[in-house]
Amino acid sequence: MNNTNRKPIRGLQDIRTNSGKIDHLSHPHMAYMRISCLEMEKARKIKEKDSALRRIAIIDDRIREIEEEKRDIQRVMAEQEATQKQPCGCQNNRAPCENDIFKIRY
Repeated sequence: MNNTNRKPIRGLQDIRTNSGKIDHLSHPHMAYMRISCLEMEKARKIKEKDSALRRIAIIDDRIREIEEEKRDIQRVMAEQEATQKQPCGCQNNRAPCENDIFKIRY
């Protein structure tokens, strides 16, 4: 006998079903279940959004505090530079003066 005339063996994958062809919205209870799931997801997303906005507000407040502290430090440094005078009366604030050199006597 010739093997080419035989039909192939069918398996579980070859069985045809209607499981994916049902219109879920045609059944009222399935439509209401879908609406319920969507409402729950919406509530979760709103809560997640509120939490993120709250964290952003906290970060913005901290950035403002950092900028204020930085301005205060710069202001104090500028005041110190303006009022700082060399002990010898030199006008050059950048280069060390001869009187500022540390000397050791033996």
